[in-house]
Amino acid sequence: MKVLKFGGTSVGTIESLRNVKRIVESLDSPAVVVVSALGGLTDRLIATAKESAEGKDTRIDAMECCAKRHHDIIHELVSHDKQGEVLEKVDAMLTELGNLYLGVSLINELPERTLDRIVSYGERMSSVIVAAIVSGACHKDSLEFVKTERWMGRNIADRKATEKLIQRNFPLPLEQHCVIGGFISRDNNDGTITNLGRGGSDYTAALVAAALDAEMLEIWTDVDGFMTSDPRIIKDAKVIPDMSFVESMELCSFGAKVIYPPTIYPVFHKNIPIKILNTHRPEVPGTLITDNATRLPDEVRGVSYVRDTATVTIHGKVVKDIEEVNTRTYNAMARNGISVMLATGDEDAMEFTISVKAADARKALETVRNEFAPEIGAGDVLSVYLTEHLAIIAVVKEGIRRMQGLGARLTSTLNRNGITVNGLSEGTSDSTLALVVNDDKAEQALKLVHDSVIPA
Repeated sequence: MKVLKFGGTSVGTIESLRNVKRIVESLDSPAVVVVSALGGLTDRLIATAKESAEGKDTRIDAMECCAKRHHDIIHELVSHDKQGEVLEKVDAMLTELGNLYLGVSLINELPERTLDRIVSYGERMSSVIVAAIVSGACHKDSLEFVKTERWMGRNIADRKATEKLIQRNFPLPLEQHCVIGGFISRDNNDGTITNLGRGGSDYTAALVAAALDAEMLEIWTDVDGFMTSDPRIIKDAKVIPDMSFVESMELCSFGAKVIYPPTIYPVFHKNIPIKILNTHRPEVPGTLITDNATRLPDEVRGVSYVRDTATVTIHGKVVKDIEEVNTRTYNAMARNGISVMLATGDEDAMEFTISVKAADARKALETVRNEFAPEIGAGDVLSVYLTEHLAIIAVVKEGIRRMQGLGARLTSTLNRNGITVNGLSEGTSDSTLALVVNDDKAEQALKLVHDSVIPA
């Protein structure tokens, strides 16, 4: 049994939905099909909600566009004998959505719970429609079995409760294809509608695959698979035929937008393979992610990058105990909701540096200063300073430590081309070597690094 997830670009148009229908109906056995909202709809739902709270008169036009888009798909792809039933369900949800927008516009406020309800309609409508498009498929409501709990002010999946409910709602073997909406969920305590956040539809699919011990999780998107780098910048980037779970997580963590890293965790622990495939080109083999990926000693999997980053550096003799500084810094960042993308240390230079997103830079600087305030007062920390407008270039391959001299070679290549390397992280991870460069040199650096480590 497989779990297939189709993203917004896969369910965004009539033609792409025809591809979804062909892909699912060509399967040899019933599968669970997870779908996102129609491409671009979630952003539009959020924008309209915010505009309504601000008193802007956009909700009526937005609702008309939303209704037309869904109606056009229903009239074109749903069989005549099912159209009435599907239209009734979708129109009921559109009415509820319109009433929510009206309420927001009247009170000029947008509570978190109300926004969560509003964005849920994208997947709720798309899943009903796709279930009617695919021959012999049934629809199941994700709100009945994907549960969340509050943790540090946000909603996270209640894994144990969700697993039990998934197993109860999907008795094996499946008798028919089951279509569900990704992303959406309910609070396990009070039943309010919540969601799984960024990458939520991928995560829903992974939770289902893990709970049902699926043979494969297929992520259908608009690319041919993981590429050796961003094809918009690297014109000769190639599809990576296979890779490990760790390699895929590292590439995504450093900018590859194929899947969202937390997606991988539930299936990683059960060693369920993931395949990345192109809905618009289903004949392309795609990328297989598994712990059995083939590896050559000097074969780099890919090069990705993250722009708009900053570094916070601690300078002083406190860095002589680099392990302690590392632990305290990471814990302080976690307590303040800041994600650390990279950490480097040089005991001889008495410097320890973390990389964060530019949006978190000032908060990260303040957090470090507060954490090490006693050491600053005692003179064990001479300075804590911020460097902005940076980018991180990440070279990914499991066992990268065995590629001795790679960091020095790449640094030399960038320096010869007028690019200063502000930081180098090698040895702290056996899957990623990272270089920090000025943000305005990011694309040039990406090209140079890709040309150096990926054979033509």
